[in-house]
Amino acid sequence: MFGYYFDLAWRSLKRTPILTGLMVLAIGLGIGASMTMLTVLHVMDADPLPGRSAHLFRPYLDPVPLRGNWGLGPDPSINLTWPDAMALLHARKGRYQAAMAGTSLVVTPAQDGVRPFTADGRTTTRDFFAMFGLQFIEGAAWSAAQDDDAAAVVVVARSFAQRLFGTAQVVGQVVSMGGHEFRVIGVVEDWAPRPMFYVDASAKRYAGADAFFMPLSTGVSLNLGTNGNQSGWADYNNLRSPTVTWLQFWVELDTPAAVADYRRFLHDYAASQKAAGRFQRPASTARLYGLMGWLGVQHIVPGDVSMQAGLALVFFGVCLLNVVALLLAKYLRRSGEVSVRRALGARRRNIFVQFSIESALIGLLGGAVGLAVAELGLWSVRQRPDDYAHLARMDLPMLATALVASVIASVVAGVLPAWRAASMTPAMQLKSQ
Repeated sequence: MFGYYFDLAWRSLKRTPILTGLMVLAIGLGIGASMTMLTVLHVMDADPLPGRSAHLFRPYLDPVPLRGNWGLGPDPSINLTWPDAMALLHARKGRYQAAMAGTSLVVTPAQDGVRPFTADGRTTTRDFFAMFGLQFIEGAAWSAAQDDDAAAVVVVARSFAQRLFGTAQVVGQVVSMGGHEFRVIGVVEDWAPRPMFYVDASAKRYAGADAFFMPLSTGVSLNLGTNGNQSGWADYNNLRSPTVTWLQFWVELDTPAAVADYRRFLHDYAASQKAAGRFQRPASTARLYGLMGWLGVQHIVPGDVSMQAGLALVFFGVCLLNVVALLLAKYLRRSGEVSVRRALGARRRNIFVQFSIESALIGLLGGAVGLAVAELGLWSVRQRPDDYAHLARMDLPMLATALVASVIASVVAGVLPAWRAASMTPAMQLKSQ
């Protein structure tokens, strides 16, 4: 029976090529515009570490003074100070915890003829690798003693090792960065989660990757500095000062009970600092954000992208309204054909199913057009200078979503016209013929 209805639908569409083309084009343009922006939202709002993100948390403390223009509002954006980060680190309340900051150093290759270049990396503590799941190709992370002793060691990414030495097998080699020599103790696979959730709020989230990692204590001892947001209200140039915020901090908590305990720990820590006269704000400002929640308060998706996605969906709705009108006109023009079929024994259900299949076929054709329009739209997005632009590519789930959405939308749009056509009284239509 389905094959029969499909054949009837195909014949009907071929009899009215202009009307069919208009409906297919309307569906295609609506699907193309909406899927372009929804794909951009999809890649920007994606989970950067599937399987791990549910256990990763960002502590937030507010040490800034009450006086002055330091109010941060409901959306926290500052980093931690050195004393606060070290207190959380040494408390070891999570399975893993790591303090970190970005840095940019001039790299001087040992090979003749290779010019110095600038590379972005991260100064951090040793749990960084286990907590975020970086894969070692060779060597290992530095030890706890090296963490404490500001050892001149470095872990490099595979592509960075190949650029420096032409191979990823470089453990034991020495590399000159920032005017200092560091011994390579490990090589990891290139790691660039999108978005880069762990970086400073001022850093790009969708472009670049860390080329190297070294102990945080080493970066501070050698005064390597940070390429992130460094804010302070006194003693600005001293990174160990309790009045300078510059460190990011992440902790892994495996159970809801551990999360609740850590929240209490943060509140108690903030209360103790307030009692000591260091924190001026209430202890209730201390908060613990899950990874996805932290990205939310950081407004990882720009407002203009969300607005464009909303406008694209509105445009899709307008396209569907036009399809409803065209289908209604098309089906009502076939009242004579429907009446004859009803007089010969066809039920209303049969007529409704036939027209619904015709609507689905229009949606399928419109979806194919929509995919072409979406690919063109995504190509135009990739030409933009935004750091997320290069990620604007439709994956298989989004391709399937586009086709399914197109078919469902066209079937929904065809419900009213199909119902009206199936509800016509055969006797009245035959009498008027």
